[in-house]
Amino acid sequence: MAPRQPQAGPSQRQQRVAELIRHALAEVLQRGDIQDPVLGAHVVTVPEVRMSPDLKLATAYIMPLGGQDETPVIAALERNKKALRQEVARRVNLKYAPDLRFRRDETFDEAARIDALLRSEKVQRDLDTADDDGEPDAPSDH
Repeated sequence: MAPRQPQAGPSQRQQRVAELIRHALAEVLQRGDIQDPVLGAHVVTVPEVRMSPDLKLATAYIMPLGGQDETPVIAALERNKKALRQEVARRVNLKYAPDLRFRRDETFDEAARIDALLRSEKVQRDLDTADDDGEPDAPSDH
């Protein structure tokens, strides 16, 4: 038997199960199936879920709408982890219901950081210098 090559990223099965769990979590949070005052007062988005290779651990990246009150929302999700796991297991047909972990989604912060870098004075100066050198912005049809 040939040795297994290390995988560069998640397998197709991991991605498929993660997406099913993301949809199930989003539906549970949207419908208000979990009775918690903090979760009831916030709209929570679930942009991404990552699965462990054995599909027994799901890490859900969450963000309250508007980015406000992240810490209390994550604490409320942790408090209601057991009920959320039961609801996800009911909606997603898997052999084992995965344990849920909740983390703050930092992709919005990263996007804002990159946007700020692109708008920085240094980048604008480099772009202006490239335009002054006679380099065309777009290929011409001449």
